This record gives sequence, structure tokens and C-alpha cells, in this order.
Amino acid sequence: MNRKAIVWLHGEEVGVLEETDAGYEFKYFVHYQSGKDATPVSKTLPLSVSKYQSKVLFPFFDGLIPEGWLLDIAVDNWKVSERDRFGLLLTCCQNTIGAVSVIPFENEEL
Repeated sequence: MNRKAIVWLHGEEVGVLEETDAGYEFKYFVHYQSGKDATPVSKTLPLSVSKYQSKVLFPFFDGLIPEGWLLDIAVDNWKVSERDRFGLLLTCCQNTIGAVSVIPFENEEL
């Protein structure tokens, strides 16, 4: 089963991040890109109508995952494997300190 998440920037839904059999995909929502204030979530993921694909979790999103003792707390409390980077992203990055949040999405119709 593929896991998905909605990516938010400054409180606005900007796109969908998905774990697939081949790796990972990120795609901006068309309605977000057409807005006058649309900005990319990262310089490494500029606005594009095409989806981004990678065999590994995009470094920008991987960088949102806590490290060190905060990672240890997440692994111990939520029983997520330290090697499950997407699982850690879904568990730990729903309310980040920065402008980007990653919210798990369960509905298959996205």
C-alpha cells in the first residue's frame, strides 16, 4: 500500500508527496501553482506541472525529520523504525517549527 501526505506551506495545501513501489513522488497542486503568491517548498523542488520522482526520499523532506535525541524520542514513543524515513516524516512533521508541514493522507482518491 502506498502512503501519501499533503504538503502544506504557510498554512496552504501545496501538493502531494507519495511513497510508491519505485520510490517517491511529489507533485504540486494545479490550483496552488496558479495562485499569484505560489512559491516552491524548496529551491530543489521548483514549481512545475510535472511530478518529481526519486528512488530515495527527497533530501528537503528528509531534512524535516528530527535528529539525535529528538529522533530517539520519536522512535521510542511512536514505535517507528529509524530506517522508515517516510513513516518518520508522517509521524513527526505534521506541526514543524518551519513553514512546511506534512500531513498523512488516507483517502485513495487524491
